[in-house]
Amino acid sequence: MADVHNKEVRSYNMSKIKGKDTKPEMLVRKFLFANGFRYRLHDKKLPGKPDIVLPKYKTIILVHGCFWHGHEGCKYYVIPKTRTEWWLNKINHNIENDRKANITLQNEGWKVLTIWECDLKSNKREQTLSELLKTIKGDK
Repeated sequence: MADVHNKEVRSYNMSKIKGKDTKPEMLVRKFLFANGFRYRLHDKKLPGKPDIVLPKYKTIILVHGCFWHGHEGCKYYVIPKTRTEWWLNKINHNIENDRKANITLQNEGWKVLTIWECDLKSNKREQTLSELLKTIKGDK
């Protein structure tokens, strides 16, 4: 299947996709701050530059986009019909990098929590964030 956009339009569209300060990440950050948590962002000293670092709780929170991080079984993880092999390589590389970073962080004593973009949609958001709160505080 041919791309519906020409090369320049596709390039522009892709350039607008952010890696930091995404809507799901901002939702989690605002929730944490409103609940009294203070955190660091994208700490370059830690493997994988995690999205949110809670040093007091020795906890890392990763906010993953379902497409970019290959969320299996999720309706938002649909492999594109164009350049399929390239996209699969990219997404699998992201998954492998996530796995390596998680192992390293856990070996260093960090608790690693992953929140998926689909779990922050309006129908699941409240439950996901309340579970996050319980997990961080150790109630779960």
